[in-house]
Amino acid sequence: MKLSDGVEQAIHCVTLLAGLSEDGVLPAAALAEFHGVSTSYLLKHLQALSAAGVVRTVPGPRGGYRLAKAVNDITLLDIVLAVEGPEPAFRCNEIRQRGPNPLPGKPTRPCGIASAMLKAERAYRAELKSVTIADLARETSESDRGDAIAARGCAFLDLHERKSPST
Repeated sequence: MKLSDGVEQAIHCVTLLAGLSEDGVLPAAALAEFHGVSTSYLLKHLQALSAAGVVRTVPGPRGGYRLAKAVNDITLLDIVLAVEGPEPAFRCNEIRQRGPNPLPGKPTRPCGIASAMLKAERAYRAELKSVTIADLARETSESDRGDAIAARGCAFLDLHERKSPST
């Protein structure tokens, strides 16, 4: 399974937004700059995160993005589904019914292959649902590079965070 680059970008953006002050926002251009990605490509994913209720937009010249929920309430599954959509990675096209010798009649249940793939999908989604942005922040701070990662993010937020009166 291959997820789009947008998933990685979205997860990193959400983790950076988690470091904002209570009334802080970051513009999309700053998020793109911090991660070295295209602003226009990132905007598409920020809009998807906004539509899914993961982030919210604050309009206006002092506006930008901020989290819409607490870090304990945002899971990796929330972000993946926002960016990639709700469809499962594997979609059975019932190829047993194709070719020169299809099975007679309409299948009454999924084949073993589809069942195994859907079971794996459920496990994958359950694991993504069990990891919150708070968990990621905690793991990062405990990593061997945690201090350097935190310092980099804090220095960037000090320069680019906007205070918004409308939060």
